[in-house]
Amino acid sequence: MTKEIDFYFDFISPYSYLAHLKIKQIKKINFIYKPVLLGGLHNLQGITAPAFIKPKLKHMISDCNLIAKRDKSNFIWNSKFPINSLNIMRGYLFTNNENKDLYLNTMFDAYWKNNLDISSEGILKILVEKCKIDSNSFFEGVKDPQIKEKLKNVTQAAHDKEIFGAPTFVVNDKIFWGQDRLEFALDEYNK
Repeated sequence: MTKEIDFYFDFISPYSYLAHLKIKQIKKINFIYKPVLLGGLHNLQGITAPAFIKPKLKHMISDCNLIAKRDKSNFIWNSKFPINSLNIMRGYLFTNNENKDLYLNTMFDAYWKNNLDISSEGILKILVEKCKIDSNSFFEGVKDPQIKEKLKNVTQAAHDKEIFGAPTFVVNDKIFWGQDRLEFALDEYNK
């Protein structure tokens, strides 16, 4: 039996946010957050992102609002969707372990609860400092070749496992794609 559930996510994925809210309520299971650059993953898989297909985008917005209403989640479709999440995702890798949960919650909430443009350097600076991270170090850190390579490697590894979207859960080498598959991932974990 596995001791954890891998959770592949990108901050710009509304479904990742909705799954993250559910994960926060689950105790006694270790979720390993695996940041992927969703745009890069789509490119590797040869997929056009739903954000660029008008009928899919319309459905996503409606679907996310339905899920949020059912789950009583504070959720607002971000008016700046989609944004380039590169620095935010690299920032997760740069952030030390003590601040990772705060960083996750702050960035997810800023984008999907507070409707902020977290790709804006000015807004990102305020959010990073709220996470008790020196903003100068942060902006230098996201340019670090090792951090850049690490995000590329996690995204490539996700592609190699045939992961094509976010969120995705991996348990016992089984892939469960979508926020609505969390229960199936939990069932697999408990086998």
